Amino acid sequence: MTTQPLKLGFIGLGIMGGPMCGHLIRAGHQLFVHTRGKLPPEVAASGATVCTHSRGVAERADIVFLMLPDTPDVERVLFGETGVASGLTRDKLVVDMSSISPIATKEFARRIADIGCAYLDAPVSGGEVGAKNATLSIMVGGDADAFQRARPLFELMGRNITHVGANGDGQTAKVANQIIVALSIEAVAEALLFAARAGADPARVRQALLGGFASSKVLEVHGERMIKRTFDPGFRIELHQKDLGLALASARQLGVSLPNTATAQELFSACAAHGGEAWDHSAIVRALEMLANFEIGQK
Repeated sequence: MTTQPLKLGFIGLGIMGGPMCGHLIRAGHQLFVHTRGKLPPEVAASGATVCTHSRGVAERADIVFLMLPDTPDVERVLFGETGVASGLTRDKLVVDMSSISPIATKEFARRIADIGCAYLDAPVSGGEVGAKNATLSIMVGGDADAFQRARPLFELMGRNITHVGANGDGQTAKVANQIIVALSIEAVAEALLFAARAGADPARVRQALLGGFASSKVLEVHGERMIKRTFDPGFRIELHQKDLGLALASARQLGVSLPNTATAQELFSACAAHGGEAWDHSAIVRALEMLANFEIGQK
């Protein structure tokens, strides 16, 4: 763990970024922050310096973290008129913890390297709970020395920290993660809907399955959400749609077929068409319920 306080920047203090930034603050680091939304109370009360634009963060901090929704957001924050790139000086480090395009990430890294700075792509898995509890899985792409420089800070935010490879490889790992998560949620939704429609108690079926080979974190957490009808995010459907969009676009470029990923994306799209962009991704079960004309819990 880092013992010497560092000058750190954090841009994007939403559901994930706010708690992640909070862990860095509690470790005693000096934070320079910028966000388009409301400043989290913990960050506001911490003495962190609020900057009016991303360039101000980059000018003051030696390591700048980003946690933003999508590829265009990262590009704007990095290379816009008042972006991070315009405030960087040699030997600083940019760490993008957003989930964005692996292909765009490689280009962003090259442009930052041209300034004389290092770049890591370090997307995370674990959702809001993982961000709050500092138990995130962090998948990192980039130079090995830059990874070692950032690792003590990653350890403040997560547990399973893996240097996957070169720039873009962290984002590739995250896309693979999101494929598995989406298909796992869809499988749990089908199973519980089937059980409920057949007349079994879905809560008891879930409990039985948790003791067997079908047991998983998705069955434990999202299966409970489906049964209790608690679809507040969590992780929003619109964000998982974005991630699967990255998967399918990359697959087309690679000549790879991902048929079940495409099906999951269509189910998310059905939820979005019914106003569910901001539902938790466990609400994919609602699309299946509409197809079945039957809702889990219905007698």
